[in-house]
Amino acid sequence: MKHRVRVSLFFLMVFATSALAQHIVINPDSAVTTSHQVTIKGQRVAFKAITGTQPVWDEKGKAVASVFYTYYKRTDVADSLTRPFVVSFNGGPGAGALWMRLGYTGPHHIKIDDEGFPIQPYGIEDNPYSLLDVADIVFVEPVNTGYSRAVGDTPPATFFGVYNDARYLAKWITTFVTRHNRWASPKYLIGESYGTTRVSALSLELQQRHWMYLNGVVLVSPTTLGIRRDGPVADANKVPFYTATAWYHKQLAPDLQQKDLTDILPEVEDFTINELVPALAKGGFLEDARKKEIAAKLSRYCGISEKVILEHNLIIPAQFFWKELLREEGYTVGRLDSRYLGIDREDAGEGPDYSPENTTWQHIFTPANNFYYKNYLNYHTDLEYYVAGSTRPWPREGENTEHSGEDLRQAMAMNPFLHLLVQSGYYDGACDYFNAKYNMWNMDPSGKLRSRMDWKGYRSGHMMYLRRQDLMQSNEDLREFIKKSIPAEGQPAKYVVGK
Repeated sequence: MKHRVRVSLFFLMVFATSALAQHIVINPDSAVTTSHQVTIKGQRVAFKAITGTQPVWDEKGKAVASVFYTYYKRTDVADSLTRPFVVSFNGGPGAGALWMRLGYTGPHHIKIDDEGFPIQPYGIEDNPYSLLDVADIVFVEPVNTGYSRAVGDTPPATFFGVYNDARYLAKWITTFVTRHNRWASPKYLIGESYGTTRVSALSLELQQRHWMYLNGVVLVSPTTLGIRRDGPVADANKVPFYTATAWYHKQLAPDLQQKDLTDILPEVEDFTINELVPALAKGGFLEDARKKEIAAKLSRYCGISEKVILEHNLIIPAQFFWKELLREEGYTVGRLDSRYLGIDREDAGEGPDYSPENTTWQHIFTPANNFYYKNYLNYHTDLEYYVAGSTRPWPREGENTEHSGEDLRQAMAMNPFLHLLVQSGYYDGACDYFNAKYNMWNMDPSGKLRSRMDWKGYRSGHMMYLRRQDLMQSNEDLREFIKKSIPAEGQPAKYVVGK
């Protein structure tokens, strides 16, 4: 990694010293620029990284928040104005942008092994699969994540809630696009986990209130998007994830275990929809013989005993599954990525003591991220980088009642150029792959938008990009998605009857 440094404003934070105390004074409008090169897919790519803050203003023009961002812009291309432009968010809703920035699409990457597990010494390396060869990317940290903070006496809670969040971030994006002259660019939103709720709501907010029309929305490990799935559907939809996890840990019957994962899952999905949901819908009135038949199939597909399944009335709680699957071996499996193993104080119990994948990820990302800003991007501040900031409570009622799946459907219906890509890890038990498919199936009951919707699955968990093979493939899928969603020159945005 070679770079030269040009400092627009060296310090984001300065100290105001009094006789009694020291206070960090926030400058909500600042930037530091560094220049770099990276090799992506065998091609040398020159780019600049702009790291800084941009204000959020109230209706009187007063800065009420300082939103931190990291913007990567390729500099060795002839036409940068019409080059694809990506806005990327993480989830939480209090998660910093470090996960996607240093794990997925950014030009620099944390040092991990090929399966995504920590190695020392901690460090950063070039990302040879980064999306930067085909698109410029800004990673945005909402208030109380990363280095973003409310300013002055503005309560941070002003920005919390499904639609409070979407409204101020839409204004912020509009300002950023104007400042950096990206209105002519094809535009994309990428969100991970709660970030999928965020970008789904933003797709309509940007379109209706700011006249910004997108080419694509990418949902990485999506939430339920406000799409209802109560009772039997909610209870049944986790089963394909259970199968994937049991297959990975070699807990299935030999005839299933010898098959490839993607050869098994369609059979399990069919069972879930066509047998399990109707059986659960009958509740205690399900015939005894049928109940035992369903329990036997669940045992076969989930790797846990038929007796235990019957004791749970055919409904396997996720917490229990993470504890039960490898109970005899003395391990638990991870929630966000079930490839990870944990060790509990006792083998007994209804759920794991902790999430082993989460502690592992904190282990590798936090030190590398703090090292990265100082040593790669020449960014200096005494603020703590909020990996998981305080954003509670997060209102989800009243005007913040979530309907982001419907927002995205409406945005797509109103914009014939808008496409959707969903990316899921098979071993993600928090935002599982089958519920991600269910989102797509039920987001648009008419089926008229399905030609613009794509789903991709990967052999890892919530952050599917941590496994090297999936990092390569998922970025390639993004490239194909961008290519697909840019219309031919002169193609009109309109619907045609019969097509």
